[in-house]
Formats: sequence, C-alpha cells, structure tokens
Amino acid sequence: MTNFTQTFRQREIFLTGANGFLGKVVLALLLDRFPDVRHVHVLIRPRRGVSAPERFAKEVLASPALAPVIDSLVRQHGSTFLRHKITVWPGDISEERLGLGAADYDSLAGRAAAIINCAGRVDFFPPLDESFEPNVDGVERIVAAAKRWQAKLIHISTCYVCGEADGLVEESEPILGFYPRRQGRDDTSFNHEEELRYCRERIRRITRSGESRGAPSGRHRRQDVVQRLTALGRQRAAHWGWVNTYTYTKSLGEQIIAASENLDYVIVRPAIVESALRFPIPGWIEGGRTAAPLVLMALNGLQDWPVRRDAPLEVVPVDLVAAAILSVTALALEGHRQRRVYQLGTADVNPIELEPLVKLLHAEARRGAGRRSLANSEAGFLLSRLTAAPALPFRRSVRFVSLEQARSQRAQLQERLRRIETLIFQTKKLMEAARLPGHRRLAQWTRTLRALGLQAAFREQTIEQYLPFLLHNRYVFEAENIRSAYALMSPKDRQLLPWDPENIDWKRYWTFNQVQGIQKWVQPEAVRQWSFKI
Repeated sequence: MTNFTQTFRQREIFLTGANGFLGKVVLALLLDRFPDVRHVHVLIRPRRGVSAPERFAKEVLASPALAPVIDSLVRQHGSTFLRHKITVWPGDISEERLGLGAADYDSLAGRAAAIINCAGRVDFFPPLDESFEPNVDGVERIVAAAKRWQAKLIHISTCYVCGEADGLVEESEPILGFYPRRQGRDDTSFNHEEELRYCRERIRRITRSGESRGAPSGRHRRQDVVQRLTALGRQRAAHWGWVNTYTYTKSLGEQIIAASENLDYVIVRPAIVESALRFPIPGWIEGGRTAAPLVLMALNGLQDWPVRRDAPLEVVPVDLVAAAILSVTALALEGHRQRRVYQLGTADVNPIELEPLVKLLHAEARRGAGRRSLANSEAGFLLSRLTAAPALPFRRSVRFVSLEQARSQRAQLQERLRRIETLIFQTKKLMEAARLPGHRRLAQWTRTLRALGLQAAFREQTIEQYLPFLLHNRYVFEAENIRSAYALMSPKDRQLLPWDPENIDWKRYWTFNQVQGIQKWVQPEAVRQWSFKI
C-alpha cells in the first residue's frame, strides 16, 4: 500500500507555473494534504519593478486558492512554516538554466526529486514565437533540468493535443511522429525536429524583417509582425490538423520529451480545466480562457448555438486535476511502474452532452442569474424600439442552428446596428442644426450602439474559436490509466487526493460551481469584455 505522506516528507518538489490557475491549486493541495512535505521550490518569473517573491506573495499566497489554506497552516505550524517549506526562485523556463544562476541551478541537483511543470501559455492563437517560449523552448529547458538534477518530470499538457477527432481518444497513441491526420503508425510525414527548425527559421525571418524597418522588439513590436507570427501559428496548426496554435505547440512539447534519452517522465493531459468541485473553495475559478466566455455569453442572452448536440463537453474540475497530478507524482517517486500518458477527462464515465448543457445555461439566463434584464437596459430599449428585436429575448427557447445560420444571423445583426447608428447620427446632425434639444441623448445612444457592435463582434470571434470543441469534433478522452493508478493507492491516499469524476452531479456542478463561480471569481474587466446585451 502507498504512503504518500511519507513519500512527500522525504522528497523535495520543484514546481513551475505556481501562479497560474492550475498551479495554485496543485501547490495549495500539496501543502494542505501533506504539510510535512520536505520542501517545495517554486519558479516565478519577475516582472519589471516586481520581484519574484513579491509576485508570489501577491498572486499566489494572497489568492483565494491559497489564502485560507495558508492561514490554517500558519495557525497549526507557526509563522515560520512558509519560510521553512517554500523557496521562491526568480527565473523563466524559456531561458537557459531556467533563468537561474549557475550555482543555484547546480544546487538543485540531487535535491529536487520531481519537477511538476504546470507552466505554459494557453491562448488559442497567440503569435507563434510567444507560444513557443513556454510550450516548446520552456520544455527543452525543463528536460535539461530534469536530466541535470536526476529528477522525475511530470509534465502537464492537454488532452487536445489529439487535434481533430471524432469519438474515443485513446491514451496509447504513440507520441513521437504524431500529428492529427496521421494515416497509421507507418506514416512518418511529421518530424518534430524538422518542424521546429522550419518554424524557428520562419520566426527569425519575420522578426528580422520587422527590425529592418525600424520596428522595436518585445511587447512594442510592429503590428504587422505580430499578425504575421500569429498567422504562421494558425497555418502550421491547420496544416497538420491541430485545432489551434496552443494544442499544436503543446504537442511539439510532448514530442520533445518523448524523444529525450535517459529521462524519467510522465505526461498528464487534462481536458478543459474548470472551477473547483470541492477544494480550495467550491466553484473557485480564475481567469477565463476555458469555458468562461461561453458561460458568460449564455447568461447574457446567446440563444442560437451552432453546436453538435450529441457531443460531450470534456470538462474536469481543477481540484480533481491537481489531485491526479500529485498522485501520479507520488507514485513515480515511490518507484511504481508508470504509464507515459495520463488523460484526465470525464466523458468516458460521466458525460454531459452539449444539448442539455446549453439548455441548462439558458435556464440560468432566464432566471436572470447575475445579469441585468435586457428589457430594462438602454441597449434593450433601443433595439426593441428601433428594430424587430424582441424586448424580452428569454421568452423563447434556445435554438440549435447550423453554422451558416449563425453566421447569417450575426451578419444581419451587424448590418441592423450599422443602419441604426447611421440613422441616429443623421438625426443628431439635423437636431444640432435646428438647435433642438435631445442631441446629447442621441450621442449617448450612438456610443451604446457602437459598444453593442463591438460586443457582437467579440461574440462572433469567440464562437469561431470554440467551434472545434462545440461543432467540428466530438471528443471522448479515455482515462483508464489514472483509474489504474488509483487502484495502486491506499484508501487513505485516495481520500486525501480524490479522483471521482463518475460521482459529479453535472446539473448541480454547472449551476452552483461553474455559473456562480465564474460570476464571482472571474475578473470584472473580463466580464465586461465578454458580456453583451443583444
């Protein structure tokens, strides 16, 4: 039987990405369930004017994920607990030696028994070089560190490295040479080293072309350079069958790991990581790069959905993912024979399909969950008076439409808004010329309509980015390996680190954890950005 308390008591852990959504919960769960862990090394990238310890204190220790855990641990173990248990290292996984000095880097050899790599960039379509930095270059640096320190590597990837798929995605698919359109195991069309050489050369050429025209580097480089690098990522992903730049670069990272000799590694692939089921707070979520935009759009009135109604949405709570990561890490440290890939999904044992999910979200919207009624808003007043749009859109049921229908409706809405804006502008000019009152009110209406147009455009862009997960593919991720891993664990360790997706009540989870969690914890500026009142 396993004894994870003893395992972690005797080992030091090196954690990257601790200031990210998943990384926070991994760290919090490790400290909460195994406060006797020998030591945790946390790599944090400093920012201009903000040191790594300052970022760690502000973004990690003060976050809702860790603050209650830390308070409890300090009460139980004293005020020096954190100082004795955690070392914050300033660094960057995309830099040589992870950005550490040579002496500090070497000092971790023989100390860090396992590296848990949660770092990565999850934007769907960033400039390719920006996605390469953590997801490819960073993986190369992490692999080098694991070899130098003789540490086991637990690398966090994503189930969606599978790319285009329809049905069960197995865990046994070979990693090296994989690309989504691969025609059997004899297909050797894709070579990750050749792909990396090609992309890096293209990145250099595009970057140099901008510099030759006097464009600055870094965050302030020319917009055309950013657009070309973004287009390059889209093109390479689509060429091989990945659905976006993120999954393409994560697959490249996996292949770098699989090709490395003398490396003891495990790849953990979560599906869509969402709000906490139980820990640290039911419903806690951070950011909004996963399903949050869809939830917010549903709550704010989206009724026409271009989705594959029988496809499940592969969502897994963040605390279950963190528990699985720590379980796999402990088993690796104990010397248990490990599978190379652990997919963390829910649909193979407890699916929730898109049709009932969309209807559930629509019902929440009809109850006015966290939003102002359209009928009482200025935007609703304008649309109901000046167009054929209904004043109370939630009176009719949700509709499942084709992609062509959805695009046509969005185009009609944009044209309607444009015509209304033109009419108000012309009326305002006439009123100003005649010195009639009310032109200031019309100016306010113009600003409101422009905001509606921007929100509708953002909605369209968001839906387009999510089509691979809603319409074009049907994903069911096999998660047999993690169940086999839990069969090796003692009842006590399974209780400390539960993996029980089969017991999730999806209606309750989406109503109270997801919807209320997103409304409470997603940043207000993100809510304003995603919300629309059409």
